[in-house]
Amino acid sequence: MYTKLANQNEVSAGERECLILEHLPQVELIASRIHNKLPSSVVLDDLISAGVLGLIDAVDHFDRTMNVKLKTYAEHKIRGAILDSLRSLDWAPRNKRRKAKLIEQAIMESERRLQRAPTEEEVAITLEITLEEYRRWLVETRGINLAPIEQPGRGDSEGTDVLQFVSDDEEQWPSKLFERAELSRLVAVAIERLPDVERTIVFLYYRKELTLRQISKVVHLHETRVSQLKSQAVHRMRSSLQAK
Repeated sequence: MYTKLANQNEVSAGERECLILEHLPQVELIASRIHNKLPSSVVLDDLISAGVLGLIDAVDHFDRTMNVKLKTYAEHKIRGAILDSLRSLDWAPRNKRRKAKLIEQAIMESERRLQRAPTEEEVAITLEITLEEYRRWLVETRGINLAPIEQPGRGDSEGTDVLQFVSDDEEQWPSKLFERAELSRLVAVAIERLPDVERTIVFLYYRKELTLRQISKVVHLHETRVSQLKSQAVHRMRSSLQAK
């Protein structure tokens, strides 16, 4: 049953404030990483504000009797609060989500028909739009690919979630190891099927954590073009994984 920070978990107001201040950099880091994958219209400070509320909730509801570090629990709550704020802002209008879905379906259909990764021109033809319009779609949908990072628990009482009842070494469970290995294999296959320039952009963006501007200098393409190709690469991978 859920236990709030009271009784055996009670902390003083001073200790509570120290815990919040100690984990504020964690909020800024998580918010920045999420913000990097969103349209420029989303304000970073808004994400940080939402994340701070998640952190405060984590500190106030953290159960010390569970074998979970506060940092781990706080990360879960911070991400959840930020994602909830994005959903409430409706930052991804329905027509953009529809376009993202159409792109992935067109890529999947083209791959099935051509038995290879389709070019931009071929995807545009499948969508029955011009190449210029297709590239505009890629820019519009570049932030739609943010998926939920975790699934909140569905407890019977407020503040209850599965993470509270999982030990720190959950990641070493055989089932988790198998799931990660299988997911890594599928993602690796999807990445391997990408055209060379898209594969390079994905590697630099997600593994090396370079900005689009930095990547544009590496691949000698305009930053806008890099953004389009990154968006298309993500759509390709998503369509590939959905086809498995």
